[in-house]
Amino acid sequence: MQAELILRNFNVITMDGREEAYGLIRNATVAVHNGEIAWVGNTQEFDKAITPNGSPIVLDGKGQYLSPGLIDCHTHLIWGGSRADEWEQRLRGVSYEEIARQGGGILSTVDATRAASADQLFQAARIRIESLMGQGVTTLEIKSGYGLDTETELKMLRVATALGESLPVEIHRTFLGAHAVPREYKGRADQYLDLVCGEMLDAAQEHCESVDAFCEGIGFNLDQTRRVFDAAQSHGLRIKVHAEQLSNLRGAELAASMNALSADHLEYLDERGVATMAEHGTVAVLLPGAFYFIHETQKPPLELLRQYHVPVAIATDANPGSSPVTSLLLMMNMACTLFRLTPEEALRGVTCHAAQALGIDERVGTIEVGKQADLVAWDIASPAELAYGIGHNPCRTVIKSGQIL
Repeated sequence: MQAELILRNFNVITMDGREEAYGLIRNATVAVHNGEIAWVGNTQEFDKAITPNGSPIVLDGKGQYLSPGLIDCHTHLIWGGSRADEWEQRLRGVSYEEIARQGGGILSTVDATRAASADQLFQAARIRIESLMGQGVTTLEIKSGYGLDTETELKMLRVATALGESLPVEIHRTFLGAHAVPREYKGRADQYLDLVCGEMLDAAQEHCESVDAFCEGIGFNLDQTRRVFDAAQSHGLRIKVHAEQLSNLRGAELAASMNALSADHLEYLDERGVATMAEHGTVAVLLPGAFYFIHETQKPPLELLRQYHVPVAIATDANPGSSPVTSLLLMMNMACTLFRLTPEEALRGVTCHAAQALGIDERVGTIEVGKQADLVAWDIASPAELAYGIGHNPCRTVIKSGQIL
């Protein structure tokens, strides 16, 4: 058997759907060849059946746990400036919506991002990404949406590309031109969408894998969102949606009916929307950091999502205004404590279900033969500890495509 890396004596959290909780295989070995998982199973069986060729690197886990690399499937990691002052306003009683209507919120970040150089955006985002990588994240999504003009949206997407080329992490890029209406188009949302669906999307299509839109009262209505999705699909791009965060405009239902990869936030999602997501295989991405940070009280309909067997993913939503978070482990804890997910559901939410939300579940998200060898070793006594601890990082080794980082 060809193998460049052998990980022995680990408790392997496969997340592969087997009957055991977490898909757990105790006292297991994983062999890696050409960046892919070549063998996974009991260590004694491996020793009896397999004779590796060559001189592979061997890591002895000594009872540590090995999971798939974590996936942060919803972030806005590239931005300029800070919005700590707006956070302070909210603590004094000003609502998120009111700040946005006063020209703050997303638009204040747009001003700072337009003013920042590509290198400044790169360096700031790199620090955020390295924080995530240090806690086991091997794949993440980055959205544009803080440019709201062609030049800056492209700048953000190119920075996302450069980050993926310079760091040992897989980055998926999402064009979010329909994030907000810029100041220069105030009161003219449809005319702004002419730009988004025309010049912007034409320029962005080679620099992204998917297109998102903010379907909300302070964003875009249902018809406007449909227009963005029609344009995206005409360019051969997959779609995602920010929906039902502050109200129910049925954005998730629309996106699902158009075979969206995911619908995200979902605090105000109703049963009809859940049923449509289930019918079309759209993943529900829950964002507990934003729920916590803006003092939301309406919780996502977790029981309905369970009832309809909708895959539930968890992400940081890392952004300067409503979720300045760079810890996916913390989001797992919040998903359990705030939304009442089980620790196993939370871990699925940042592995196999997060992979589905990016449309890459055939390659990553579980530990199975033939999949990419994105693996994380944890110094924990049980898988539940990954969602249990607050502020503690048990990550010991990160492997990306078979390479020890």
